[in-house]
Amino acid sequence: MCDVLGYSRQAYYKQVRTQSEWVLKNQIIIESVHQIREHLPKTGTVKIWKECQKKWYNKGIKIGRDKTFNLLREQGLLQRKHRKKKPQTTMSNHWFKKYPDLIKENEFTRPNQLWVSDITYIDINSSWAYLFLITDAVSHKIVGHHLSNRIDTLAAIEALNKAIKTEKPKKELIHHSDRGIQYCSHAYTRVLGKHGINISMTQSGSPYDNAIAERINGILKHELIFPFGKLFTIEQAQKRINTAVRNYNSLRLHQSIGYKTPESVHKTVNP
Repeated sequence: MCDVLGYSRQAYYKQVRTQSEWVLKNQIIIESVHQIREHLPKTGTVKIWKECQKKWYNKGIKIGRDKTFNLLREQGLLQRKHRKKKPQTTMSNHWFKKYPDLIKENEFTRPNQLWVSDITYIDINSSWAYLFLITDAVSHKIVGHHLSNRIDTLAAIEALNKAIKTEKPKKELIHHSDRGIQYCSHAYTRVLGKHGINISMTQSGSPYDNAIAERINGILKHELIFPFGKLFTIEQAQKRINTAVRNYNSLRLHQSIGYKTPESVHKTVNP
């Protein structure tokens, strides 16, 4: 065989050995992808590559980002993004006071200086429930959330109270939201005032001005909630959302915070 191929026996067995080693290394890389996506099924290739570099290197695997992309493409493991329109959750045509924008041209460097709040819809057996979220703008940690089948002020206050109880914020904190009726209502603003939290709102009335909140809505729904299957009851949705928030905070790497988890940044910057 070696004579037919024009190889020496030494070169032939070296090639066989090299190919076998690479097959084994490929299996290790693919297994790493499956392990991460067991809990974070929509994690992209760059995040996986960054998270696993050290582990792969310790196993003798040196692979760059482009080769990782090529390998996952060959295995059908690349993620494809699908964007869908969502129903409107902001009702800003009301008589309550609309507060000014306090965050323009300001720099926020520590957790609990700026919280952003928003509402997103959750499809439960072809009907809507509403997820109220409060996120720290610096660490991107979700500090409060509440799921309700009603899009009302009481549900918004539930998420706010959870955030306040967990974080015990100081008076320098700014709460930023769109100009929806839930956030402008007397009941909601009274809770903010009671805890010395400053009120800030977007000025155009468009929920898309609240970019951080919108980004997090998409991550939760398209990476951590819906990939695990259809939701049939609000109890099932609550359980899955609690898991999604926990995985978002403690497992998912974020490019915008240096490929770290929100929980780790929150603890490091705000010990």
